[in-house]
Amino acid sequence: MLIDAADTAQWQALASAIGWQVIAPMTPADASLDARIQSIDLAVTKAIEAGAADSARIYLAGRGAAAAAVFYTLSRVPDLWAAAVALGGSPQPAIDSDRLYAANFANVPVLWVTDEKSGAGGENQALAEKLKTAGIPLEWRSADKVPMTEVSDWLARNARPENPLTIDCETNSPTFARCYWIRMTKFDAAERNDVLPSTQIQPGFAASLDLGSFGFKPDAPGPGVLVAFLPEKYSGPLKMGDRIVALDGREIADAKRYSEMMRQIKEERPAVVMVQRGKERIRIETNIVLPKRAAAATARVQANYSPSEHEIQIISRTVTEMRVTIPQQWLPVRLNWNGVALEKVEAAGCRLLTINKEIENTAPCP
Repeated sequence: MLIDAADTAQWQALASAIGWQVIAPMTPADASLDARIQSIDLAVTKAIEAGAADSARIYLAGRGAAAAAVFYTLSRVPDLWAAAVALGGSPQPAIDSDRLYAANFANVPVLWVTDEKSGAGGENQALAEKLKTAGIPLEWRSADKVPMTEVSDWLARNARPENPLTIDCETNSPTFARCYWIRMTKFDAAERNDVLPSTQIQPGFAASLDLGSFGFKPDAPGPGVLVAFLPEKYSGPLKMGDRIVALDGREIADAKRYSEMMRQIKEERPAVVMVQRGKERIRIETNIVLPKRAAAATARVQANYSPSEHEIQIISRTVTEMRVTIPQQWLPVRLNWNGVALEKVEAAGCRLLTINKEIENTAPCP
């Protein structure tokens, strides 16, 4: 499965050589990343249902600017993948999205390969260590070139269990609330559970230019920062194809250098940027602003099936309803939710767990 359909030909050559196939659904260029992830989810699900793909060996891959999307996708839809690989790029944009949760990587190992020639070896290693410390099972390699056969061999060593005994997922959206054999369906921020803290990877404190929302590829070559995206109703001073080439008299080599400069700024202030538009060089007065992030409530569910105890233990935060799918081989099994014994289940299938007036209940799914 590919994040960036533009890479299809390169990955298809590798896949065909080892008997694999590539699934890369086409989505509109202006589609949001969440919309693209939903398309990926649908395409994988259809391929599995049609018998065209093995649910135990679905791998996620992205290269360059799409590397960040690999991490973001795993955090949004964690239960499809056996493993993932990101070649080049950086997970920093995914971290900065405020939607990267370490819990969602518990059952999905990730390989991140960075290019030593980029000159960011130390920075990438520090970021990799940050992610591993947070609990992400990440393997980081710095190399000028890694053979694609080595990448495929690494992926092939991993298989997705059909029903992991232990699962853990966190989300800020009901759209992305599936966690293997549990789906969170209703939330209430009042249903707090301090036993389960948030696993959000804290974003870097990066400043930005007050030029309206504009997008750029973090690994795009210079000179300067190429404006690659503007919202439909954008009313700021930039135009598609502009290059931001200087900030307060300091030349900007490329997008990577721009991102480094923004991360080094710790206070808001006026600023002057130079924009290259064709042969014209335009001076724009603006401001440097710092992100203002409000703490967002998230839902988290952690569950474990104990074969020796014949019991499913579920702990949740801000969840008032969930669907639990129990496989035949776990029967009979007792359900326990947030320390409350619910029932002994004798039949496989879906059970609906709800909290109503602080009382946990269970029933067959409608």
